[in-house]
Amino acid sequence: MSKVCLCLTGKTLAANLEVLNKYRKWVDIAELRVDYLNMDERLQIRRFPELAGIPTILTVRRKSDGGRFIEGEGARIVLLASGLAFADTEKRRNFAYVDLEEDLDVPSLEEAARTFGTRIIRSFHDFTGVPADLSRRIRSLVRNGDEIAKVAAMARGMADVAKVFHSCDETRDIEKIVLAMGPYGVCTRILAEKAGSVLSYTSPRGEHDFDCAGPGQLDPVELVETYRFRSLNANSRIFGIVGSPLEATSSPMIHNPAFTRCDIDAVYLPFKTDTLSGFFELAGELKIQGVSVTIPYKESIVPYLGDRSDQVIKIGSCNTAVKKGSVWHGYNTDAEGFSSSLLNAMDRMHLKRKRIGIIGAGGVACAVAAEVHRLGGHACILNRNEARAKALAEKYKFAWGALDGRGIELLDHFNEIIIQTTSVGMEPDVDADPIELYRFRGREMVMDLIYKPAKTRMLQRATAAGCRVLNGRDMLERQAYLQFKLFTGHDFPI
Repeated sequence: MSKVCLCLTGKTLAANLEVLNKYRKWVDIAELRVDYLNMDERLQIRRFPELAGIPTILTVRRKSDGGRFIEGEGARIVLLASGLAFADTEKRRNFAYVDLEEDLDVPSLEEAARTFGTRIIRSFHDFTGVPADLSRRIRSLVRNGDEIAKVAAMARGMADVAKVFHSCDETRDIEKIVLAMGPYGVCTRILAEKAGSVLSYTSPRGEHDFDCAGPGQLDPVELVETYRFRSLNANSRIFGIVGSPLEATSSPMIHNPAFTRCDIDAVYLPFKTDTLSGFFELAGELKIQGVSVTIPYKESIVPYLGDRSDQVIKIGSCNTAVKKGSVWHGYNTDAEGFSSSLLNAMDRMHLKRKRIGIIGAGGVACAVAAEVHRLGGHACILNRNEARAKALAEKYKFAWGALDGRGIELLDHFNEIIIQTTSVGMEPDVDADPIELYRFRGREMVMDLIYKPAKTRMLQRATAAGCRVLNGRDMLERQAYLQFKLFTGHDFPI
């Protein structure tokens, strides 16, 4: 079973112990990053394993390998040796592991480690990408039968992540730690058991004087609680969300607790995606069974689908893909999620005789426009790309325009309900407003499909003017309930 390792990057042993005690419930192993310690604290590292009370990794990482140690190699070897050595009369806990880079060849240090019962992690870091010969590199790291191979390589996209999992499968016989660094590689940290990786590194969040020890590391609570790390196994079903950016997504916090409540052996995780071809390559490696689809892929994913629901065909946009046998089936739950949320908020059954402004012409706007038309509303579509606004509007004989002065004049005639469908104003760009030229009167119903932040700048202006407002959280949940049913065959446990 893969274990959770907490990377400790405090300046003092006391600070590291304080953080370890805070997260002790969620971690199995601690890594003491000696390269982060103050100079005087480095003299005391031999005491740390006993104080920690759990298996501990001794690491002194050079700057060239992503660490902070800038003194000479001789000084680093002496420091590593001091962490391993102890007097015969002492009855202290030893470091359970020592991390030695592949180019560090000091037989006496390795012999000392084995004498003291400390296992060697032989590591290799590549911050430029994933090596083409990754499987060979993993095997080359094991110089003695008791060593653990460790490879951390920066993933530049989904194809790199697929390569990592493929190499993990080819080296099933090797005891190893393998991870793809960076935002594309987050899934390698969550799916460590699937990869055959003996542990997953985590970093504390929001701790004073603590840094994330590796690009893409999760908080241990997030890894264990949100992503169900300790319940996952090689056969756990995999679902997720495909898109970019994904920093603001709340979908994992909806689906994963539902898996727990329904006792379903599955996990839902973010797949930050650079290309759909790269994602589907990864999906084949991991046997992913279903995904939510978000910006910017709701329309471009359609050609990858072997089967499309009637709604996907009509709308031209897909936000849910499910693998059945060898075929990906596409669905759209955005449409029903949107209309049920808006109608519930307005206590209406339809949108007849309502004049509605739709901001945006992307995948979500396609679903919104289809539902507004189905429910009898009259709409205009405004978008930065006027050609896209025109193409979508003409499907339903709606008005259209650009997000300029003339477009805002048009919005004045379609402002009973204003629906904002773009990502403008989403975290982290919270000061942006897609219709900053529009002046709210106070009589509009304003719906922004963004839910982080809960009140975008546009909604703040609408609220100040006296408008009724609704963000996208309710729609998110409603469409997610429908997705959960498509993924699992179970009703969502509300």
